[in-house]
Formats: sequence, C-alpha cells, structure tokens
Amino acid sequence: MNPEKDFSPLAPSVVRALNDKLYEKRKVAALEIEKLVREFVAQNNAAQIKHVILILSQEFALSQHPHSRKGGLIGLAACSIALGKDSGLYLKELIEPVLTCFNDADSRLRYYACEALYNIVKVARGSVLPHFNVLFDGLSKLAADPDPNVKSGSELLDRLLKDIVTESNKFDLVGFIPLLRERIYSNNQYARQFIISWILVLESVPDINLLDYLPEILDGLFQILGDNSKEIRKMCEVALGEFLKEIKKNPSSVKFAEMANILVIHCQASDDLIQLTAMCWMREFIQLAGRVTLPYSSGILTAVLPCLSCDDRKKSIKEVANVCNQSLMKLVIPEDDETDEGKQSLSLQTEPKEESLSQQEVTSSGDAGTRAHTNDRLCAPGFLCSTDRVPVTLNLDGIVQVLDCHLHDTATGMMTRIAVLKWLYHLYIKTPRKMFRHTDSLFPILLRTLSDESDEVILKDLEVLAEIASSPAGQTEDQGPCDGSDMRSSQSELHIPVKASQLSSSGMKGMECSPSTPTMNSYFYKFMINLLKRFSSERKLLETRGAFIIRSEHHLSPSLSQTTDVMLRTSSF
Repeated sequence: MNPEKDFSPLAPSVVRALNDKLYEKRKVAALEIEKLVREFVAQNNAAQIKHVILILSQEFALSQHPHSRKGGLIGLAACSIALGKDSGLYLKELIEPVLTCFNDADSRLRYYACEALYNIVKVARGSVLPHFNVLFDGLSKLAADPDPNVKSGSELLDRLLKDIVTESNKFDLVGFIPLLRERIYSNNQYARQFIISWILVLESVPDINLLDYLPEILDGLFQILGDNSKEIRKMCEVALGEFLKEIKKNPSSVKFAEMANILVIHCQASDDLIQLTAMCWMREFIQLAGRVTLPYSSGILTAVLPCLSCDDRKKSIKEVANVCNQSLMKLVIPEDDETDEGKQSLSLQTEPKEESLSQQEVTSSGDAGTRAHTNDRLCAPGFLCSTDRVPVTLNLDGIVQVLDCHLHDTATGMMTRIAVLKWLYHLYIKTPRKMFRHTDSLFPILLRTLSDESDEVILKDLEVLAEIASSPAGQTEDQGPCDGSDMRSSQSELHIPVKASQLSSSGMKGMECSPSTPTMNSYFYKFMINLLKRFSSERKLLETRGAFIIRSEHHLSPSLSQTTDVMLRTSSF
C-alpha cells in the first residue's frame, strides 16, 4: 500500500494499524473508525460515511495484501456498528466486499469475513432481507468449507439469518426460488444439508407459502433423499413429510399436474427410500386429485406395474404400488367412452404440457390431443374449480401401449401380468368402444398369453378374451349375431378339418341368441379358430392346459366352452 496516498478522513495512525499483522492493533483501529463514523452520523454527513466505506472496501478489503484485507473487514464491521439502524442505507457497499472475501484462499481471512458479516447482519436485522440472495449464495459455499473454524463461523451467521427470516414478514420468496432451484442440485453433502435446513425453516414460517413453489424444487428434494449421509436423508424425509402433510390439509392449492411426472420418474428409482417415498406421494396424489391425474396415467402405470411383482425385500413398495394401481383404475368411468379424445378441448389458463411417461420413454405418437394439464384449483378431490367445467381426458392410447409392452416383455413378473390383464378387462368394461380400436393389436398377445405358466394369468387372460368375444362393441354392421361365415372362412385359411354341418348342428346350439346369452361378435370366431390352431401346433399346450382352459371358459362363458369342446372333438388332431 502506498504510504504517500491520502486516506482521509482516516488518520495515518488508523491506516497503519489496519495494515498491521497483529489482530489487537487492527481492533484498536476499528474502534477509531467506529468513533469517526458515529460523528458523521450525528452530523448527517452521508458523503463522508460513503467515502470511509469506499476506502475500507477498495483499499483494504479488496487489497492484494492479506493483513490489509483483514483490516478492511474489521473496519467495515465497525462502520456497521456505528451506523446502527442507518446501516440499511449502506448495506450493498458494506456486504459486497465482505462476500468477496468468502472466496479467499486464506482460511483465516474467510473466518474474519464470516465474523465481519455476522456483525453487519446483526446490526441491520430485517434490512438485510433485500440482499438475502447474495447472503444465501455466499453461505451455501461456506457450508462446504473444509476449514472447521470457517464452517463454525458460517453456521453462526446462518442461524442469525434464519432468525431474521423467521421473525420477518418481508421475505421475498418469489425472488429466492430461482436460487433455491439452482442450488438444490448440489452434490456436496454439506451444501445439501444447508439447503434442506433452509427449506425446513421456510416451511415452518406461517407467512411463507413454500407449497406454491414445490413443483420447482420437488425433483431436487428427491435427489437429496438419495444422499449417502443418513442424517441428510433423514432431514430430507422430514421436509418431504411436512410438505405432504400440508398437501393433505390444503389440496385446493396444490399443483398436482405439475408434479405428476416428477413422481413418475422417482417411482422408478433404484434407491428404495426414494422409490417408496415417491410411491407414497403418488398414492396421495391419485386419491386427492382424482381424475386430474388421468392424463398422466400411462406414466403412472409404467412406474407402478413393475412394483407389483417386487419381492419381500420391497414389500412396502409393493403394497403402496397396489393401492396406487387400484385407485387409478377406479378413476376410469363409462363417461370416458362417450367423447372423442381427439376432439376434446381444454379451456385452461396454461398451455397443455407434454406427458413425459417415464425414463423408459414409453410414449404414444398419436395422442398429443388427448393430454390435459391444469393448474386450476381443486374444489374437491377430482373436481376442478372454474366457471366452465374442464374435461379431463383419459389417455387410453398411452395406457394400452404400456399394458401391451408389459405383456410382451418376457421379464414381466406374474403379479404384474395379472394386473395388466385386470386393467385390460376393466377398460373393455368401462370404455369398450374405444378399446375395440386396439383389439386387433392386442388379440395376438392375448392368445399367446394362454401359454403362460400361471393358471391365474391364464384365467385372467380368458376373462379378457371372453369379454372381447361377447362385447356388443365388437359387432359390425354387416355381421349377424349368429353368422358363422367368418368362422368358416377362417377354418379354410387355417386348414382345420372341422365339418361345418357338425359345427352348425352341435356347436351353435349353445350360441343361440337370447336375452340371457351374450351376442357373440367376430372375435368369438377368431378366438375359437386361433385357439384350435394353437392346440394343433402346440401339443404340449393341449395336453397340459387344454382341460384347464375349457373348464375356465365354461365358468366365464358357456358359449366359448361348448364351441371349443365341439371343435376339439370334430377336429382330426
């Protein structure tokens, strides 16, 4: 530092002491600065106050010499103490040079910076809130400081700042959220602990409604839940638990639709705690939001269905997944079959969002018009508050694609396969007209599923096939209810030696149309012929499953059973 330079109004003796390597001498200089600034405050001399702060910042706190930087820090703290309640007028000038020293390579200097900022904040109290983001940013870095003294100093400052936020009603949550959203993705354990501690504090303040901004930080919270530290995981569990309590108490203000896809992703996590927590959240969302979750049903099923086949190690996850599955299924109603998905319009305040089904990217290419997204408040579970009732669209194409994928996947567990077949049966019951658009693509895999090793799977499969074969939705305009032409042509193509006279005289007796007998459609005959073909080509299937299939058919549909029996007896294999 140039000894010839004029540092007035600071006396030369004060300047020398501020540059001294001994803390005691720097402290004496700080007391002189405090006395000087008090005089300027009494004179209302703002210009001189600003000049003193500028000298301490530029010539000392930001100096290249480490002892000068230490002198600048203690001098700025002295200025703040002297200013008292008026320090709020100069906070930007006081805070910025101190925060710069947070990045100093010297750990002692970083500690002195914490000490100086603590004194500045302690005097200013609520006046520091407009500068909260820069303070938070600086503290988040020191939370991971390797020096224990620096960490201890930053924790003292952190507690002071939390007290100020808690007692104030002027906290700018809107301005803080972008910073929180950015920092929540830190991988450092101490930074994560710092973030979670602040979320817990903000959650506890009655005047701060963090729930409104939960969609912006929920993904980050689930990331932190997977931390290696048990303490951090526990803190994150508590934070998520508090949010879920608030959601249950006040579902009308929850943005369910904005968080659905986040939960879908984390319901598929490899970490058991993350998966179970996300699944519990999904259960509550489905039950609280009702049909608002329907546009995300294919993604939910992608996450939930595999969990139904979890082993005992994941028993809790399996149980919650089962509740999710059952609750979602109940949301599908006959009214979903009445409107054309492609023509539904949504009068929403926000643009519809793409439905991100899962990390497996199970998507439907033709269902963009069927997706619904809403930020509307919920009047009650499943009902939207607005002047015009907003229709919630069932994304049937996406659901069927997910179900079809699970049936095709040879690694799919038995309980998952059973659940898939229950879903198909439910959809054919509730939305038969729309489901029959998918029947041609589903029919082959349903037939192949008859070779499944599980009797329960075969039984559920036959239940679906029986519903398809007897559903009025499968009728065509030119097909009579008891017309066997389709069957005879199919026989010819498959070269199955069944005499038409035998079939018409024997097999058709059980198929006479009456109010008590379901009208069979073309899929009835397709099922018969394809089943016979499978028995012909797979002798093992006939021997091991033939009797069981026929008995099950009789339980589900006497017409199916009688016709199958006749065709087997009149065939030559």
